[in-house]
Amino acid sequence: MTGGPASLGLAGTDTPSTERGTAVIRVLIADDHPVVRQGLRTFLDLQDDLRVVGEAADGAEAVALAASLDPDVVLLDLRMPVLDGLGALREMSASKTRVLVLTSVSDREDVAPAMRSGAAGFLYKDVEPEALVQAIRSVYGGQVVLAPEAAEAVLTGPADPSAPAGAHVRRAATGQIALLTEREREVLVLIASGRSNREIARHLVVAEKTVKTHVSNVLMKLGVQDRTQAALYAVRHGLA
Repeated sequence: MTGGPASLGLAGTDTPSTERGTAVIRVLIADDHPVVRQGLRTFLDLQDDLRVVGEAADGAEAVALAASLDPDVVLLDLRMPVLDGLGALREMSASKTRVLVLTSVSDREDVAPAMRSGAAGFLYKDVEPEALVQAIRSVYGGQVVLAPEAAEAVLTGPADPSAPAGAHVRRAATGQIALLTEREREVLVLIASGRSNREIARHLVVAEKTVKTHVSNVLMKLGVQDRTQAALYAVRHGLA
């Protein structure tokens, strides 16, 4: 696995949580290529805080092993036999397991459906090994992690040259999202793209204190508890 850093995190810490009683993150690898599974296992098992607990060669086996092994994080390919990645995601959506999509597929139309189906992150297989390790730790800690290309896909919406600029945003402006001011929507989009309060302040050329107020208003109006939930709300409702 080669290439530049591709993770884009949201809120939370960079260290593994002990919420489930252990500092070791239990990982299930789901990929139909044996060489990929072996390479991932070899590298991940070198990390002190990661342990590969199983390997699945298709989506159906991934669902079954996730239920029996109760891993903390599943690394899931999208293109697999028997049951594809999206189908496996839907089957696992009710569990506590966090699913990190790791695929070689570069179709931008796959990103939003994966996130709506419950993925905690979306990366491509050219991600740097250390960035992948950090991504696993991040999604385990409650963050949302997107490769830059994946973040761009969910933020720009479906590619439709005939649609007016900003049409996907206007279509999303219903319900709770309609309660947001234009500036609060901007802040929500930037939260969903992984920006910190400081980065949002620089981007919007406002004080960080002002951004904090906007973030608080966004969380209150959307009825969510934290930035991660706000980002997922934005993705799953078509605003980001």
